[in-house]
Amino acid sequence: MHLEETSAGSRRRGAALEEALLAATWQELVERGYGALTFDSVAQRAATSRPVIARRWPTKPELVRAAVGHAVTREEIAVPDTGNLRDDTVALLREANDKRIAVSALITAYLGDYFLETGSTPAELRESFIGDRPSSVDTIVDRAIERGEVHADGLTPRMRTLAFDLFRHEALMRLGRVPDRVVEEIVDEIYVPLLGLARGSA
Repeated sequence: MHLEETSAGSRRRGAALEEALLAATWQELVERGYGALTFDSVAQRAATSRPVIARRWPTKPELVRAAVGHAVTREEIAVPDTGNLRDDTVALLREANDKRIAVSALITAYLGDYFLETGSTPAELRESFIGDRPSSVDTIVDRAIERGEVHADGLTPRMRTLAFDLFRHEALMRLGRVPDRVVEEIVDEIYVPLLGLARGSA
């Protein structure tokens, strides 16, 4: 089904209209939070009508889930390839600091009512828009295995993601950017030794 703008002024359809609606929803979340967001407030911000929104996203949780997914995937994070696991991991966390921290902080601070209403969790929300796509983490670790930096034997999924789990925890506690020194501490003092690398050998 194609979305169509029917109000006065320029007509927007399809992807252009959907982009405008999701951007307006995101701004409403940032400024007002989930509880105060309404179809009418999104429609007013996007200069459209409530029925235009409801035809695509019949419920408020569906609209919000789409807006969060749009915000998260809008800026693609390139997988670093520096030649070693340590620098790849630091580079990826720094890029996440630049491109994803605002989204993570908003999910934590403003979507509590969403999770209560839907009975879901932040992990489930993340899974809904990431799905089965290969993660940047796995790409980095798999390259390190191919280079012989890390042995695959005994390497568990939790070990693979630990640096990124700790990074998300720091972002949650700070509701914002993780200091660069903390990023390096996570990688150099915990992640690299855990995966079997001598500290400072990269």
